[in-house]
Amino acid sequence: MLMETLDLGFEARTLHIFAGLLLGLVFGVAAQISRFCLRRAVAGDMAERNSAAAVWVTGFAAAVVGFAIAQASGFVAVEDHRFLSSTLPIAGILIGGLAFGAGMVLTRGCVSRLTVLTGSGNLRALTVLLVFAVAAHATLKGVFAPIRTGIGSITADVPYGSLSDLPFGAPALAAAAIVLAAVFILRARPGATNVILGAIVGLTAVGGWMATSTLLFDDFDPLPIQSIAFTLPWSDSLFWVIASSAIPAGFGVGFVVGVLGGSFLSATARRELQLQSFTSPLETLRYVSGAILMGVGGVLAGGCTVGAGLSGSATGSIAALLALAAIISGAKLASALSREGQGVPATA
Repeated sequence: MLMETLDLGFEARTLHIFAGLLLGLVFGVAAQISRFCLRRAVAGDMAERNSAAAVWVTGFAAAVVGFAIAQASGFVAVEDHRFLSSTLPIAGILIGGLAFGAGMVLTRGCVSRLTVLTGSGNLRALTVLLVFAVAAHATLKGVFAPIRTGIGSITADVPYGSLSDLPFGAPALAAAAIVLAAVFILRARPGATNVILGAIVGLTAVGGWMATSTLLFDDFDPLPIQSIAFTLPWSDSLFWVIASSAIPAGFGVGFVVGVLGGSFLSATARRELQLQSFTSPLETLRYVSGAILMGVGGVLAGGCTVGAGLSGSATGSIAALLALAAIISGAKLASALSREGQGVPATA
């Protein structure tokens, strides 16, 4: 849209990087202050769980409602995106989601939260993310790729790829999300600031869809339509750093850099910047194991708590909603095992 009406003086790829960077900065600041994290909402301390869930569900509702409005207004066009396919890689979604959920309990944070913590000086989180990125890339294109293709070949056909394809599906999903957020907010009564910041995090997902599908889409240089996520972007970011002359940066790399920068600026301004590291070899092993589970699981499931949970679910995607349910189930199962004394930490 903007590419057709304005000569911005930059190539489409450069503008995508700038868009990702801007959205990442907003995400990083909002998530650092609000401690936005699905793991905290489903497997954190009892004292923080309800409040964290209210903030996360508010972000989910903002993403769903914002996407519905943007799509109805013509600012989003994602009809051919993989999220909306009616052929679901059902085994990958379920197995990957369960693995990712268990992994984020082992690492005490979902990938979005660990990215924010890295920007705040947490070296444990940085280590997890590097292992996560390698595991994700190995599942996409490396030694784990045969596992991905084998599990991914088990599919199931459904009548619709998205709830939005149903009559009044988009308004119904938006209304349900609003009601769900209201219930959580009224029950937990989190601070108004955190609720607003949670909504801002959710709206960055809408911004990503708008930027890449319409506002910055160039018919002469078409680039992938995508929104905020962490699994593929972290894989791309790691290997862009290693081989930037062969692997160009894109929206996802810009987004990851933006989140790191935004969380760093926020932590610095709030005097929360602090170096932290591992305390024992056993702790290191636990975190690395969780990172591998999240890297492999995020690829199999088709996204993480943000890529599938916010960006994908905002479209009404059946695949994304199933992945989100599987991630939550995996986290709850791992958390339950920890309470039975099997060594998995339940607190952040």
